[in-house]
Amino acid sequence: MRGLIVVVVALMLAALLHAGPAHAAPGRAVVIVSGGDAVSPFTTPDDACRSGLAAGNTDTALRENLLAAGHTVYTSPAMAGRGPVVDQSGFGAFGDCPITLPDTMTVDSTASIDLAGEHLARFLTYLHDTRGVDVIDVVGHSMGGLYSRAAFRVLQSLGSPIRIRSLTTLGTPWEGSFLSDYANGITTLADCAGDAYCEKASLAMAAEVTRLQTGSGREVNQGYLMGPQGWNEFQAGVLDEIPVVVIGGARFTRPAPTNPMVWPNDGIVSNRSALATDISDRVLPHRRCVSFDDTHSIYVSDAVGLPWETGLTWDPRVFDVVRGAIDGADGALQTPTRVGC
Repeated sequence: MRGLIVVVVALMLAALLHAGPAHAAPGRAVVIVSGGDAVSPFTTPDDACRSGLAAGNTDTALRENLLAAGHTVYTSPAMAGRGPVVDQSGFGAFGDCPITLPDTMTVDSTASIDLAGEHLARFLTYLHDTRGVDVIDVVGHSMGGLYSRAAFRVLQSLGSPIRIRSLTTLGTPWEGSFLSDYANGITTLADCAGDAYCEKASLAMAAEVTRLQTGSGREVNQGYLMGPQGWNEFQAGVLDEIPVVVIGGARFTRPAPTNPMVWPNDGIVSNRSALATDISDRVLPHRRCVSFDDTHSIYVSDAVGLPWETGLTWDPRVFDVVRGAIDGADGALQTPTRVGC
C-alpha cells in the first residue's frame, strides 16, 4: 500500500510539473506594447524574428525574461509611420520575421494617441479571435502605456469580452515628456540646466513635431494631457478595475533648484511624469510606484555610452518588478494604493 501511495504522489507531482506554472493558464497572455517612434515586430510565444533582435530593441530582453518565467507572451506590432512592419537595419535591427500583420492592427507610433489605441485594440481583438486570448496583462513602454489606455477605452466602449488583468508602465509619460513640452512652447532650453543631451534631444523633438505637424510627439505634453479638460481626465473610469504598476527612470539629475517636470529624468521622461505623481485617483485609482536609476531605453543608454542594462527595457531589476506585478495582479486591488508613490 505504501508503495502504491508513493507512485500516486509521484504521478500527481509529474502532472503538476507538466502543466506548467499557474500564470500560464489557457486564455491568459502578456502583451508588450512599445512606445513612440518605435518599430517593433509581432511575435508569439513560439515565433520571433530570426535575425537581429528577435522582438526589436524595446521588447526583446523583456520578452525573453517573461517567456523563461513561464508566461505566454506576445509583442504588438508597431511602425514609425503608416503601414505594416518591415525589416529594420541600423540600431535595433531585426529581420526574417515569420508573421506580418496588416496596418489596421499595427500601431503607428508617430500617430495620435487615440488612433494608435484604435489599432492596438484591433490587435488585442485579433489575439482573442484567433488565439483564444481572453485575459491580458499589458506591459507598456513609454508611449505604449498611453496607447494601451486608449485601447482599453475602445475595448470597453465596444463591450469586448477581453479582460485587462493588469497594466505595467515603464517610463510612460503620464504627464508628458519634457521634450514635447519644449517643442510645444511650455518649457524653454533653460530648463535643461545646461545639460547637453537634454538640449540636443529637445531641439530634435521640436524639429520632428514641426515635420509631422500632428501625432504623438505633439500630444505628449502637459498642455494636452493634463488639466480638467486634458486627455488624462477624459480617460477617467478606464482603469477602475485594473491594477497599475508605474516604473520610472531617474538616471540623469541636476542640483536644485530645477524644474520637477524635467529633473530627474531618464533622458526623455521626468521621473515625476513616469510615476504619474499628479494624476488624480479618478484617472488612476490603484497604483504602485517603483523607480530605478535607469535611462528610458537602450537607445538612450547607447547614445550616452552606458551599458544596455541601464535602460528600463533591459534592466533585470525592472524585469523582477514586471513579473511581480503580473503574478500578483489578481489580488492587487485589495492591497493599499500609492505604495512607493
